Amino acid sequence: MPGLATAANLGRLLTQTARRLPDAPALIWRDRSWSFAELDARVDRLAAALRGLGVGMGDRVLVHSRNSNRMFESMWACFKAGAVWVPTNFRLTPNEVAYLGASSRAVVMLRDEGFRGHAEAVRAASPHLRHVIAMAEDRTEDELAYETLLVANAPTMPDAETPVAYDDPCWFFYTSGTTGRPKAAVLTHGQMSFVVTNHLADLMPGTTERDASLVVAPLSHGAGIHQLAQVARGAVTVLTASEKLDPAEAWSLVEAHRVTNMFTVPTILTALVRHPAADVHDHSSLRHVIYAGAPMYDADQAEALAKLGPCLVQYFGLGEVTGNITVLRPDMHTPENAGSCGIPRTGMEVAILAEDGTRLPPDAVGEICVRGPAVFAGYFENEEANRKAFAGGWFHTGDLGRMDARGFLWITGRASDMYISGGSNVYPREAEEAILTHPAVAEVAVVGMPHPKWGEAGVACVVARAGMAVTEPELLAHLSDRIARYKQPLRVVVWDALPKSGYGKVPKNLVRARLAEQGVAF
Repeated sequence: MPGLATAANLGRLLTQTARRLPDAPALIWRDRSWSFAELDARVDRLAAALRGLGVGMGDRVLVHSRNSNRMFESMWACFKAGAVWVPTNFRLTPNEVAYLGASSRAVVMLRDEGFRGHAEAVRAASPHLRHVIAMAEDRTEDELAYETLLVANAPTMPDAETPVAYDDPCWFFYTSGTTGRPKAAVLTHGQMSFVVTNHLADLMPGTTERDASLVVAPLSHGAGIHQLAQVARGAVTVLTASEKLDPAEAWSLVEAHRVTNMFTVPTILTALVRHPAADVHDHSSLRHVIYAGAPMYDADQAEALAKLGPCLVQYFGLGEVTGNITVLRPDMHTPENAGSCGIPRTGMEVAILAEDGTRLPPDAVGEICVRGPAVFAGYFENEEANRKAFAGGWFHTGDLGRMDARGFLWITGRASDMYISGGSNVYPREAEEAILTHPAVAEVAVVGMPHPKWGEAGVACVVARAGMAVTEPELLAHLSDRIARYKQPLRVVVWDALPKSGYGKVPKNLVRARLAEQGVAF
């Protein structure tokens, strides 16, 4: 029937809250505070500016920025304008960002202070790019000034969000694949409306304008999705002063603003819990401390519970499912469930499937697969990846696990060689390809190994070319400007040969076994 595919523009969440709570604080960063009315007006001006630059429905807008009010505004402005927000990890190198700009076919780029080189790289690689907007004062003559654009554009008329359909894209969530090349997971207005509702139901029920949310992770990924729910309910978003985690500052902000929820990854949560400031500042206001993105060691989880009380919320999810796979609520953090990542999210179905696609019985190990309204619309212009990801009508996570008779999920391993370092997915092939550009390297295998701080970190096992030599410091220096820091292995070992299977392949389990035999660890 006509009209069934229509959806509310995701930017409407900000419009509605600004009308209901115009004077309530929406965003706090450093020594500044913006009310919902102020934030909404700035977003409307930016949306008008983007339209004036020719940004139309479905056009991609690349944003390379640290957390800031302007980064936050760019998200909402893209939604309202009907454009697609394409945020990057600000730690990426110019070449990596250039690939994202070119592969997304971005028409406008917004860049933060200190990233002129990134903008230049995107210009060189992206024939579709028409404008670069400098979000800070270090702009060049061929860049537009962010604040000047806002001043020059009057706010749009009321109720002027671009009409959208359920499947219209609003966000390209870049996620690396096993090939090492990042893929754009297409998130849509309809899907994200479900995700916001689901987050409010499963992760932080009861959130209202009386709440406050602290951001200690990049808005470009899970933290940005988390903040959508805060705006929808009128909770204030509090940003830390800089991109570097400062536990003392974080605990100070929790006390000062009576923070009730925050999104973290296990490494951040552990660093916060172990810092002396946790014993100095009052954090009794915390109700939902959410951690996701990587497994958390049982001992670290117990330590966090002892320090913070029953406020931990764990969820398991990928960018493609926008985090909506399972949840372990505060009351589920019990000895019986230790090591589990919880139960299926509301409205989502999780199954353990065999290689032939059949559903396995309780406690059998297989691939974790999921279906439901939170699953993304597919990878942008990558039909081969889509066929594999959606085989049999399920989204295949690539993770291995088991589900007990109650419906609680345990992750037992990963089908791919990807490892998680500091909450970020790292695919070894990216590092391997960069290492192989060194003239003295013949072969290389990178594997993730347990790390006391980062959860996991990379170890590169290399074989030198005949008659040549290579050292750990030399290879680490070689990588310094080729791939982002978090993707770089922290250790390098040099072997005469890599372990190989009968088919001539280098199984990563054999590499890990040899490292263990040699006592290589962090």
